[in-house]
Amino acid sequence: MKLQTELQTELQTDIAIIGAGPQALTITTHLLQKGGRRSPQLVVLDPSGTWMQRWHQQFAAQDIAYLRSPVAHHPDPNPYALRAFAESRHRELFPPYDRPSRQLFQDFCHALIQRWNLQDRVMAAEVVQIEPIRQQRYRFRLWLKDGRGLLARRVVLAGGDGALNVPEWARSLQETHQGAYPTDRLSHSDQVDLGQLQLQGDRVLVIGGGLTSGHLALGAMHRGANVKLMARRQFQVKLFDADPGWVGPKYLKGFNAEASWQRRWQMIQDARNGGSFTPDVMLKLRRAQRDKSIELIEQCQVVQVRWCSDCWQVDCTDGEHFECDRIWYATGRKLDAAQCPLLKEIQAQYPAKLVHGLPILDSHLRWPGCELFVMGGLAALQVGPVARNLRGATIASDRIVEALMKPTIALSRAVA
Repeated sequence: MKLQTELQTELQTDIAIIGAGPQALTITTHLLQKGGRRSPQLVVLDPSGTWMQRWHQQFAAQDIAYLRSPVAHHPDPNPYALRAFAESRHRELFPPYDRPSRQLFQDFCHALIQRWNLQDRVMAAEVVQIEPIRQQRYRFRLWLKDGRGLLARRVVLAGGDGALNVPEWARSLQETHQGAYPTDRLSHSDQVDLGQLQLQGDRVLVIGGGLTSGHLALGAMHRGANVKLMARRQFQVKLFDADPGWVGPKYLKGFNAEASWQRRWQMIQDARNGGSFTPDVMLKLRRAQRDKSIELIEQCQVVQVRWCSDCWQVDCTDGEHFECDRIWYATGRKLDAAQCPLLKEIQAQYPAKLVHGLPILDSHLRWPGCELFVMGGLAALQVGPVARNLRGATIASDRIVEALMKPTIALSRAVA
């Protein structure tokens, strides 16, 4: 009787999608297209209460003018939809591969949301716990930050790419010297909003060899800062995160045929090979270097950082010592299912084998033994090196939607 009363008061849904970013928008449109009038009941949960809020905010905060992905990669099930949308806005498609501008992509996503009538699909809620339950109809209880619970038959984890990856020296400073320096003077790249900063005359150290660090360095320079851009190895130049062959069967056929999960993980590392700059960003950085607006420092790492009165004292592995006013570390995020709070109880009740933090899922990206589906970087062992990208969202959606629309697909189906 108690359980029946709880079921009457708790929110209920067939499918709960956690996150409202590009991965979530992609699987939602694919699910609705596939299901038509038979589409299952679903709810999307995100603290912002709106689609793509964090995505758009990060692009604006880091002064990113256009996407790294080509025009064919986007959340619409029709691969030609963005090109058609841009028919009268060709100047916002940048060569090569017609990469869309930030504003064009944002307008396209807004139109997509309107067309699929998704404006009210996002519930403003933060999921803090996923509790597997042994109940006839509902398999999960999602606990929300405000104390409410939501019952769901199936769950798609489509939000979040892991915790911030903080260098050891920065972690030590934050843990032992908190309050000894202004908190805004030492930041992960995800915490930097260029539009909110006055940087004229500031000395800024940007750490990282990926595209984010390049955007931040150029953005700080344009705002009058004196910039040092440092990476632990030589700067790499690549148009995409991984070779274009990884978005289709050219490389994925061999990847999917590989039986060793350890070798798959190594293939992902080799394909991405750390951070890189696009050719156009590298060109801008080299020009700024010639103009002495940006100093590029390769094969160098920070050894020690101290806050002295009103600036940072920085010691490096190459013996250099200098002062700066701000330090931004663009060191990405760490993907590790074992450290993901939302997967804690799932892993306890349905233990999954992890390979360097990545779970071994079934062929439909389903957590072994239950109806939890995973998208984004944590699904890389099945999707490949582009798992966290827009193309990866489409690949993942195709696999997951098949299982969501056909409940008869058994949980025991072979892992692939």
